[in-house]
Amino acid sequence: MMARGFSFGPQQTDSGTRFRLWAPGADTVGLEIDGREPQPMTALPGGWHEAEAPVGAGARYRFRLPNGALVADPASRYQPDDVHGPSVVTADAYEWQCRTWRGRPWQEAVIYELHVGLLGGYGGVKQRLQMLADTGITAIELMPIAEFPGARNWGYDGVLPFAPESSYGTPEELKALIDEAHSLGLMVFLDVVYNHFGPDGNWIASYAPSFFRDDLNTPWGAGIDFRRDEVRRFFIENALYWLDEFRFDGLRLDAVHAISEQDWIDEMADAVRTGFPRRHIHLILENEGNIADHMRGQIDAQWNDDFHNVMHVLLTGETHAYYEDYASEPAEKLARALAQGFVYQGEPSRHHDGKPRGTPSTDLPPTAFVSFLQNHDQIGNRALGERLTRLADPDALRAATALLLLCPQIPLIFMGDELGSTAPFLFFTDFHGDLADAVREGRRKEFAKFPSFSDPEQRKAIPDPNARSTFDTCRLDFNAANTGEWRALYHDLLALRHRHIVPTLTETRSIGATVLGERAVAARWRLNAGQVLTLACNLGDRPVRVEAPSGAAIWGEAVDGAIPPKSTLCWISEA
Repeated sequence: MMARGFSFGPQQTDSGTRFRLWAPGADTVGLEIDGREPQPMTALPGGWHEAEAPVGAGARYRFRLPNGALVADPASRYQPDDVHGPSVVTADAYEWQCRTWRGRPWQEAVIYELHVGLLGGYGGVKQRLQMLADTGITAIELMPIAEFPGARNWGYDGVLPFAPESSYGTPEELKALIDEAHSLGLMVFLDVVYNHFGPDGNWIASYAPSFFRDDLNTPWGAGIDFRRDEVRRFFIENALYWLDEFRFDGLRLDAVHAISEQDWIDEMADAVRTGFPRRHIHLILENEGNIADHMRGQIDAQWNDDFHNVMHVLLTGETHAYYEDYASEPAEKLARALAQGFVYQGEPSRHHDGKPRGTPSTDLPPTAFVSFLQNHDQIGNRALGERLTRLADPDALRAATALLLLCPQIPLIFMGDELGSTAPFLFFTDFHGDLADAVREGRRKEFAKFPSFSDPEQRKAIPDPNARSTFDTCRLDFNAANTGEWRALYHDLLALRHRHIVPTLTETRSIGATVLGERAVAARWRLNAGQVLTLACNLGDRPVRVEAPSGAAIWGEAVDGAIPPKSTLCWISEA
């Protein structure tokens, strides 16, 4: 329905297909369709070029620039021959089986972040859905699938944001995955990257240089110019496209702190809410700045890095890089994360050169925050990609897992957590030539500031991102010896969450958190049923006294009025 009104990308007409390209930097643009003579495109006001041809689904096409270069459509819907090959016109012909699906309320979300390639493509993910549903997962979040160069990439080097990655399967196979997920009661979210493009296959600057700014740089290059209407529309249409054409249930927007015009986020959210008034569509942000404003509007939640960071310090003792902000009084910081969401709400951050970080978040409900013990960034940005199973005490990690899954904040699980996986999750790409060399060396230089990699010889141990072995070593072993006990832990905790906590979350509010010890806290929330949820977590090596509510705990057991070492207790009591 909505796709017919899009400005970008091929559009079916009664007589064929209309092709459009916004190329304000090109005087002329040609359209070349396989099997047909090249044809000029008509230059229109505002930098647009347009042509129509009597072709339909399956037509392969590219645009020819004045310098002779042939480039893919930046809004290509399918790229079977990778980023430098022809774009393909697609048809919306998939026969959806789960036609009555409207999604699930946000408070029911238990999110499982996964990498499609490591699970064997769209078809491989589809085969794992039943297991995830049986565990108690209610939503899967696909790491970015926008077409990237090569066959392997952790997802954040995409250059064609409308085209689902072809090495994972066809668009129809992606729809079949989502259809099957819906039939099992699983929502499907997509991680989208609107703050940068990857380094290989993005030709936009050559014909639309004003798509980018010349006065704003990001870690990935020139900033995208969200001051321009065409740029704003490009990404809004992308969001609507995934939600409409593929029936995704929500989007996670990567690193929105790198989007200069923050009002675009609210404009995009308004377009989504207007476009899908009868569906449960969920919008999630990643924002390193801890800016809470968007969550008072039409954004459901934001990733809570603070929760992860302080838990990581408590579990591992690491205090380098951004963990330095959580090195002192970590229990106090954990208590604040549980009670108020963000730890940093305007306080100075050592890691950010003493500058204030964050805005107040105390008025927001716990469901405005997505919490996690691990995610792709926090593991993949380590030199060796180690998981907490290799860094933390197993009993303490189980206690932390209980805290995560029973807390009213929305939990996110990274693929393999539920297996107790020890497989690394490394940064991997499939670049070639000079770019491959630059990425390999850049990765090693990035870790030169860490004591364990200060010596050039030590840095050679950092895996080459472009090696096939780097990718293969990240695959999960679903039959490893200890997977059964971890699966049982996740299943039992999520069963408790769905039975006791989820039904109460629409009005749940924090009533405070206290420090019980150097590595122990207790937090309480008033549930909308008039009850009180109490969580007490002790990650230390000694018992810690706790004032237990009346009644038996629904998880764990106090011993002589104390929380045992490396354990979490949970009570639901009358207010």
